[in-house]
Amino acid sequence: MDHGHHDHHMGAVAGLPMAERADDRDGLRLDRLHLPLGPALPDWPAGLVLRVELQGDVVQRAEIEPASAPSSSRPAFWNEPWLRAIAGEPATVGEAARRRCAAHLDSVGRFLGVAGWGDAAAKAHHVRDRALDDAPAIELRAIVGKLVRRVRKSWTLRWLTAGVGELSVEHAHDRQLTGPALLAAGDVHSRLTVWLDEIERALDEIDERAPLANHPPVGPRGRVDADVPPSQALLDMLPGLLEGAEFACARLIVASLDPDLDELAAQHTPRGHAHG
Repeated sequence: MDHGHHDHHMGAVAGLPMAERADDRDGLRLDRLHLPLGPALPDWPAGLVLRVELQGDVVQRAEIEPASAPSSSRPAFWNEPWLRAIAGEPATVGEAARRRCAAHLDSVGRFLGVAGWGDAAAKAHHVRDRALDDAPAIELRAIVGKLVRRVRKSWTLRWLTAGVGELSVEHAHDRQLTGPALLAAGDVHSRLTVWLDEIERALDEIDERAPLANHPPVGPRGRVDADVPPSQALLDMLPGLLEGAEFACARLIVASLDPDLDELAAQHTPRGHAHG
């Protein structure tokens, strides 16, 4: 798994700061190193900068660096059908299902890329693109079915992710989560499984022409009409999930939440705009 692990022993390595000494959780004196993750890492949420404090291979502290305002003034692309419906513009259940399907395939692809499963990640991104290109549901079901079965049956992937980044139902509610992370209420593997479930469910609704306005405005990451944007809630929860985790697992935890920083700017944008 490519997790960008840098040498954290004493000395300047590739321009990284000198490590300091501090007591770890077992009372040992280990190197303490401050590392930035992002904003430009492969399969990393665009614009996210995460600063972590490491002792040995364990994250002792994590902090989200305040994000810069996105260059675009348009609403979050993945939420666009629901935002149109809220603004009173035409949008169908099928349009939203297609966007949800593509969004979760995008997240699954990044997750698999972080896990080191490059060919499956490429397949997820290919299907995502076909969904956004208005490929018929019958074609998408055939491709998605193979991918989902392959991911579900991977014992290596299950072993790699089980027990990592565990989140309780109570904590999820306390942090105002409203999307897949709340439904999963478990570890990294549980969140991956919910994405797969949501992809299959979305495929069953792609041809539905009913008005989206008659349905709750729940986008790929949660309710788009919430006081706290869904991705802000994910970011607020992230440091607590990372603290105490092995550094090798940190990127998996981030990938299993996959916050969309465009949502943070969308609340200040007129909702009548659509992503072009």
